[in-house]
Amino acid sequence: MRLVKSRLIKDVILPLLVICFVFITLYADAQELPSIKLELAPSDKPQEVASTLQLLGLITVISLAPSIAIMVTSFTRIMIVLSFLRSSLGTQQIPPGQIIAALALFLTIFTMFPTFSQIEKVSWNPYMEGKITFKEAVDRGVKPLRDFMFRQTKEKDLALFVKLSKIARPNTQEDVPTYVLIPAFMISELTTAFQMGFMLYLPFLVIDMVVASILMAMGMLMLPPVMISLPFKLLLFVLVDGWSLVVTSLVQSFR
Repeated sequence: MRLVKSRLIKDVILPLLVICFVFITLYADAQELPSIKLELAPSDKPQEVASTLQLLGLITVISLAPSIAIMVTSFTRIMIVLSFLRSSLGTQQIPPGQIIAALALFLTIFTMFPTFSQIEKVSWNPYMEGKITFKEAVDRGVKPLRDFMFRQTKEKDLALFVKLSKIARPNTQEDVPTYVLIPAFMISELTTAFQMGFMLYLPFLVIDMVVASILMAMGMLMLPPVMISLPFKLLLFVLVDGWSLVVTSLVQSFR
């Protein structure tokens, strides 16, 4: 366990911290944010107040970045399906939660890479070259994410939040506000993840029922069926190359 944690810190957490540091540095250079001074003093200049608010907004966005990444990417579905898989196997804390989170993170990067590449091409690079303003970069960057979310959002979920928001019925996708699209996308992701989790449970549930029936027929009521069924479930999962099947199904579900 210590070896796994040390490798996780070395191979995953440290590179992510470096990437975050580089991103914050580039963002700060692009925005030309003011220097931080640890002092409280009255000010009658609107420019100083605006600079302080910009810095506060940047810190807020950075603190909410993990939640935003979960809301608008494939992480939710992948994490829930992998959690269902561990529960259906009945292996308690194996694989550990850190391993599942790391696998979900890198599968998210893999599935979202075309979207991220498009954002970099149409938004980030032109902004860094000074060809567009920050507002134009945000507008361009949101469009690929919206296209991704629209492909994964069910019509009934989108219609539900359009109705709850009490806005006019949209005629095109551009008419749907982002604040309406995001919760509809998350509800659709939860529904799809639970459907995939149900399909994962079925074969292992059959094994549990067969083992429990055999033990009951033999009169071995005091022996927990889980102890007997667990090796058979692991054997079945290994024989069918379960990890490849699960990962393939997850990746193809976003195509």
